[in-house]
Amino acid sequence: MSNFEAIPVTDPVGQPLGDRAAWWALVLLTATYTFSFIDRQIINLLVDPIRTDLSLSDSQVSFLQGLAFVLPYVILSIPLGRIVDRANRIRVLVVGILFWTISCVSCGLAKNFWQLGVARMGVGAGEASVTPASWSLLADYFPEDKRALPVSIFLMGPYLGAGLSLILGAEVVGWASGLGSIELPLVGAVAPWQLTFMLVALPGLVMVFLLPLLREPPRTEKLNSTNTRLSWGEVARYVWPRRGVFGAYLLGAPFIVLVLYALQAWVPSLLIRVHGLEIVEAGRYYGTIALVAGSAGVLSGPVAARWLASRIDPATAPLVTSIYSTCLLIPVLIGAGLAESLTWTLVLITGASYLVTFPLALFATGLQNASPNEMRGLMAGCYVLSTNLIGLALGPTSVALASDYIFKSTQAVGSSLALVGGVVLPMSVLLMWRGLAAIRRTA
Repeated sequence: MSNFEAIPVTDPVGQPLGDRAAWWALVLLTATYTFSFIDRQIINLLVDPIRTDLSLSDSQVSFLQGLAFVLPYVILSIPLGRIVDRANRIRVLVVGILFWTISCVSCGLAKNFWQLGVARMGVGAGEASVTPASWSLLADYFPEDKRALPVSIFLMGPYLGAGLSLILGAEVVGWASGLGSIELPLVGAVAPWQLTFMLVALPGLVMVFLLPLLREPPRTEKLNSTNTRLSWGEVARYVWPRRGVFGAYLLGAPFIVLVLYALQAWVPSLLIRVHGLEIVEAGRYYGTIALVAGSAGVLSGPVAARWLASRIDPATAPLVTSIYSTCLLIPVLIGAGLAESLTWTLVLITGASYLVTFPLALFATGLQNASPNEMRGLMAGCYVLSTNLIGLALGPTSVALASDYIFKSTQAVGSSLALVGGVVLPMSVLLMWRGLAAIRRTA
């Protein structure tokens, strides 16, 4: 059942593909999403060797982690969303994979700050195709009443990717560091961090060959069975009367995503700088936490919302669930940043990694259920824009700026994480609360 029953769509045109084809598509799309996050997040493990080899400041590194990736990512998300609503979605996805894979290899060839920055921009441009194309495909592979579980599984991709990027990246760094001088044909000498970028890019090539094996599903749940393209005016006329519904999802998520990316960007450095772990140890510890706790959180959110929906208004249950989990996240995150012992730090980081992912599947499913087929790529692009313009752009950077200019110490990364979380998470609760009121008024 849709979270917003008042928003109608016409009867489906065409029939969804069989269950086996749909679940096979889910496997490939989730793998693609996972590999995209490995390629974008691997830089978080390599902060210190990159900073040392290229003589960079924390603020410069945070630019590479955040803005260099996020600017093309968000700028292209809405245009690519419009293309997804009109073109073959699988082809759009394959072209995007090729582009970001080549760009990730280029990160490993970079010799200075600007070269690495341009390569990171290429990774962001290619990965901008993933969310609009995948969300739109999944909404057609699975009917509305069976959509929550597949979307939750798909949204495990970032946490699988973040965890694997740290676990596998740590193993690659450890292996490459033991090789001594690394010489590659046509490239010459490369550092272990450069070789790591090149190796993690390779799975993208596998997806380029596997994704074309999928069938493009028929587009269902359309506003109009004859007109498959909506003008900007038609989109505006559909969204404006329902602005409270769309605003609840597009404005509630960004500050939670900001904390998510801040954790992923700086927890390895917290473990290395403050608690004295080696880079390989930090990667293994946090990689395992991100993999297990993050995945568990994104799967738990819809389960909790379904339980709550049996006791309160089903239309408001997803946002109420998100508000509760975010309120719990605030003290856990502050404790993780300020804890003095390694044991308590790891325990609290595990709790924060679980709670920060808890509401994300609820945002994605609710937004897709509220959108007709002709707008799903576009609304997914709007979601990418709102969450990443605030979350990915400011998450890593806000922590770095707090360390550089408020605490004035690279050892204060934990205090910076606590400060950022203590400021932005209450803002997220307020925005979701206002969206909740809008949903009630709309209902």
